[in-house]
Amino acid sequence: MIAKRMEGVSEYYFSQKLREIDLLNKEGKNIINLGIGSPDLPPHPDVIRTLQEEAAKPGVHGYQGYKGIPALRQAFADWYQQWYQVVLDPDTEILPLIGSKEGIMHICMTYLNEGDQALIPDPGYPTYASAVKLAGGQSITYPLQEEQNWYPDLEALAATDLSKVKLMFVNYPHMPTGQQVETGMFEKLVHFAKENNLLLIHDNPYSFILNDNPVSLLEVPGAKEVVLELNSLSKSHNMAGWRIGMLCGSKERIEEVLRFKSNMDSGMFQPLQMAAAKALSLGKEWYSYINGIYAQRRNEVYRILDILGCQYELKQVGLFVWAKIPDQYTDAYALSDEVLYGANVFLTPGGIFGSQGNRYIRISLCGDLSRFEQAIIRISKLYK
Repeated sequence: MIAKRMEGVSEYYFSQKLREIDLLNKEGKNIINLGIGSPDLPPHPDVIRTLQEEAAKPGVHGYQGYKGIPALRQAFADWYQQWYQVVLDPDTEILPLIGSKEGIMHICMTYLNEGDQALIPDPGYPTYASAVKLAGGQSITYPLQEEQNWYPDLEALAATDLSKVKLMFVNYPHMPTGQQVETGMFEKLVHFAKENNLLLIHDNPYSFILNDNPVSLLEVPGAKEVVLELNSLSKSHNMAGWRIGMLCGSKERIEEVLRFKSNMDSGMFQPLQMAAAKALSLGKEWYSYINGIYAQRRNEVYRILDILGCQYELKQVGLFVWAKIPDQYTDAYALSDEVLYGANVFLTPGGIFGSQGNRYIRISLCGDLSRFEQAIIRISKLYK
């Protein structure tokens, strides 16, 4: 019999869908999966070379410290200062993670008691709600709507009962909508957190993808009092399978999360940490290179969306394109299934990210141009 904490926690949608796609492929369907944001490009050659060289050294294969090696924490600090203009103490304000997804769980387990509440964006990353539930907390969704540029209505939230709310998850550039943050929005969020005595958790893995202006919530003066920020090398450096992320914030908050983390895992493989430090030292030419590729792919995605009759915003950033479906469909699940079973192409229905996403689909930019071109041919035949 499973634990009560698992009640209401379902298997991750993509885990289920990948099994279905695998079965369809065994039937000879050759599904083109444009749903999942797993970067298909390799890391920089120097990063791979660093891993190879470091892994060949003796004495690097044992357990590592829970806080990561100094070289990696310093690299994260230098990265934040160079790109976000945020000064972090590498000894006390940075905690390397085995991927930022685990950090979401660490935070929830550190701060939530039974019955505590957390504000979760709708649409938003499903893991936020799952982690809150597993920690014994209660998710309170707050709607993000296209008419409000996918920003929270802080006035409406302030008028509700927030007495049990301890955490608020935010994510800009936003996934799945690709919305960038406008001037003043981060300041409003920090003010809201201080006024309502809650901790803001900013999930920030997409700030470099098709975006010339990476931003951090910690840029706001005084933000460290109420903000913990997660970041990751998965998308920005094509290192999703390497599982390298980080958490940053005030010394007190980092120490609190470390108390939980140190009882859950050990430090990551030292050669991985050295390779990550190398990745963080890459210059603007690296980001320009990968964004040039993603820009070409995005143009192909626009062609797919035009065939489907979807509406989309050209100013989106990040690893996906978010689009509103035509009125004739009951929801995006219907459109997604029609394309999957009719054209052997999988597109993500926006409803998996919350009810506000029911009339939207999301297409990933991961995959070479030939996959998008083949998807266009298949979908064009379906809707000719």
